Amino acid sequence: MATNRATKTEQSIKENSEKISQARKAISKKSLDVQNVNISQEDLAHDNWKEKQFAFPNRKIRLATAFSGIGAIEHAFQRLKLNYEIVFAGDIDENCKKSYFANYPISEDRWFTDIREFDATKYNGQVDFLVGGAPCQAFSMVGKRLGFEDARGTLFYEFARLIKETQPKAFLFENVKGLLNHDEGKTWNVIYSIFEELGYDVHFRVLNSKDYGIPQNRERLYCVGFKTSTKFLFPAPIELEYRMYDFLEDFVDTKYFLREKGVKFVTSHKNKQKCYTQVNGDIALCQKSNQQFNWHGDFVYHPLSEEDALVEDYDDFVFDVRDVEEKYYLSDKVAKYVLAGGTKSFRTSTRTDLDVARPLLQTMHKMHRAGVDNYVTHKGRIRKLTPRECLRLMGFKDTFKIVVSDTAMYQESGNSIVVDVLIAILKQMDITLYGEEK
Repeated sequence: MATNRATKTEQSIKENSEKISQARKAISKKSLDVQNVNISQEDLAHDNWKEKQFAFPNRKIRLATAFSGIGAIEHAFQRLKLNYEIVFAGDIDENCKKSYFANYPISEDRWFTDIREFDATKYNGQVDFLVGGAPCQAFSMVGKRLGFEDARGTLFYEFARLIKETQPKAFLFENVKGLLNHDEGKTWNVIYSIFEELGYDVHFRVLNSKDYGIPQNRERLYCVGFKTSTKFLFPAPIELEYRMYDFLEDFVDTKYFLREKGVKFVTSHKNKQKCYTQVNGDIALCQKSNQQFNWHGDFVYHPLSEEDALVEDYDDFVFDVRDVEEKYYLSDKVAKYVLAGGTKSFRTSTRTDLDVARPLLQTMHKMHRAGVDNYVTHKGRIRKLTPRECLRLMGFKDTFKIVVSDTAMYQESGNSIVVDVLIAILKQMDITLYGEEK
């Protein structure tokens, strides 16, 4: 299986077509014009975005998304109880489509699979807000960082094309922090300039989810563009009121618990000293998409209280760890590789028990040292985070329906955007100003 995954990754990197070639040519031409351009991040606002009221709460916002995943922006609109209509959405992952259709009002004719084959010209003038986060592997610190040479790195150009074709009143583009310094900043200069060339007033900044209500240490680049010149400052951080522990489920299936061997491995003095493993942290390490199988990341220990100890069979989930299914544990060989500090060219943290979760990634089902994930313990037994807990740490309420496998849900949550950060941005910009006037 590892060989097959590696082959698929190489294919996606080297993929070529007429549209990919056209994108590379346009990007190359633009890069010559912006080599010495200096652009800086937008400042933070001084007011409290949580206290802001929407100017036109009854207006309908016509929302369109690309690389839609499990619909983080859509969930943000739901949580804010805003009136919105999905103009179109799309994702190449079939499991994402299953999750999306189970949770949001959309018809089949409004969904597209491959953005490169999607023509959005018929929606010109029908979109108020366009949102998307192109695949980030080409620019991520844990990837090969091939940038535009990676076929996936050209997908932002397709997002820009959708902006040109639909002419939204505003757009939001999200990506990894590493995009800013890739190729000494030239890559971001190209992207920023293309957005400006489309006629938008562009603002960008790196925001961390732990500064906006979610106890996860997840830094991402957020870029907002307005069709008209707009004075915009990004939302100011707020005090973190919750710990990762507050997001855990009360009752958890036994399949999420570590066996005795895994408990010893995670709680060993040696591993506790490593910076990519954390136990009982208040803020979770950045969650990854491969956390289903990876022993990097967050572990939570729930010791039995004196009251609990006096009650027989108080908790059905206090059991002999040897009864847990073996498939949830790493072999000695894989564990040694995964928990290594890195190589000459790549180093990673080995801390556990973080207070803020690490970012969830779409590859959390894999087993590799770059995939730092989150684990928890329950009343004397160590376990990993459940898919529901991963969703909570991404800002998704329990109303979100899980209709796919654990593996798919870990991947989808790891690839998503933190909903609470989006809520802060929507409040700060007052998204209702861009709604459809009646």
